[in-house]
Amino acid sequence: MKNCVIVGVNWGDEGKGRMVDLLTERFDVVVRYQGGGNAGHTVVNDKGRFALHLLPSGIFRDGVVNLLGNGVALDPENLWKEIRDVRSKGVAVTPDNLKISDRASLLLPWHRDLDELEEKRLAAKRFGSTKQGIAPFYADKYQKKTILAGELFYPEELRSRLADLMEWKNLTLTGTYGAKPYTPAELDRWFRDFCEPVIPFVCDAGAWLRDADRSGRRILFEAQLGALRDLDFGIHPYTTSSNTLAAYAPIGAGLPSAKIDGVIGVVKAYSTCVGEGPFVCELFGEEAERLREAGAEYGAKTGRPRRVGPIDLVATRYGAEVQGTTEIALTKLDVLSYMEKIPVCVRYRLHGKETDRFPFPAELDKAEPVIEYLDGWQSDISRVRHFDDLPEAARNYVIYIERAIGCPVTYVSVGPERDSIIR
Repeated sequence: MKNCVIVGVNWGDEGKGRMVDLLTERFDVVVRYQGGGNAGHTVVNDKGRFALHLLPSGIFRDGVVNLLGNGVALDPENLWKEIRDVRSKGVAVTPDNLKISDRASLLLPWHRDLDELEEKRLAAKRFGSTKQGIAPFYADKYQKKTILAGELFYPEELRSRLADLMEWKNLTLTGTYGAKPYTPAELDRWFRDFCEPVIPFVCDAGAWLRDADRSGRRILFEAQLGALRDLDFGIHPYTTSSNTLAAYAPIGAGLPSAKIDGVIGVVKAYSTCVGEGPFVCELFGEEAERLREAGAEYGAKTGRPRRVGPIDLVATRYGAEVQGTTEIALTKLDVLSYMEKIPVCVRYRLHGKETDRFPFPAELDKAEPVIEYLDGWQSDISRVRHFDDLPEAARNYVIYIERAIGCPVTYVSVGPERDSIIR
């Protein structure tokens, strides 16, 4: 396929980064089209182990151009630190293989401050934010109170606009939260240390993408988080503040005219969730801890223990539908190898009745999981590379999920490494 989107089907953390890293062998361009530094895309390949937060996961492939689109929350501070980190491990990051849209808005230091201050104010009612400034950033973007990356080329106009924004934002910091205001000197220092180094990467990415598309270059669009965290179709209000769906990819990338030829939905072989909000299939106690340890389920950005549970077929089917998936990549099947019997959430029980329908967010707290058990295989499958070589119980598990979702499973990962894949 020429243009493809890789998306999360559930709550995020499904393994999108490892799939992008794998599939860039077939693509020329990788574009992150939404979200920001709250991503934690873990990639393991011949260059090492990386947890990417803003850099697209195609950055490790020679000859692949990586692009941060206009829909991204562009945090220059975290981006510059990340560039220096991967460079220190021998990965080339230059304006030839990384481009930043001049229409991407900058996430400014006060966005992170406001995120943390609001979570503290909410206390027990907090949303479970990563405190990377994402919600305050997108709120400002839709108020048209952000700085575009392209404005870095116009320092005099930028300084004037920034002074106006600082005056407005200090009213909130001091008046609402009693926090310290920003000064011009602080912002000057921040722009010098973190914005000036990324200027060489900024360009008219929309024009570049149009040329690339016309010339037949294959584009892979990389999403952040999953369908259940989408601002419009996720578990409101426990969502992110951007659109995580494949349908948004052309807009957030800067190529609204792009035709999407396929959508690969990434699904973990069990369920995980970082943050607050309803999680119907959640496991607790020793059973949860064993699964969490087996899968090393700790947030790549936050380090927080992820909530875990069996695969939730109700949520997964809904996520696949709103993503418009054409195929499924099932990740971390190897993690379940220790189980004698594997739990699967097949339906919800709501108001005394069983249902296959994913409920409206306000009803999710009342839903209970209906669990069935499939036979486990209790053997190491990490070296298997062909589906027919999997134990029968493992094959049956994959086929069961495929039929329940109604979408073909075309990839199965049995380890974090690039080549630990069945296709």
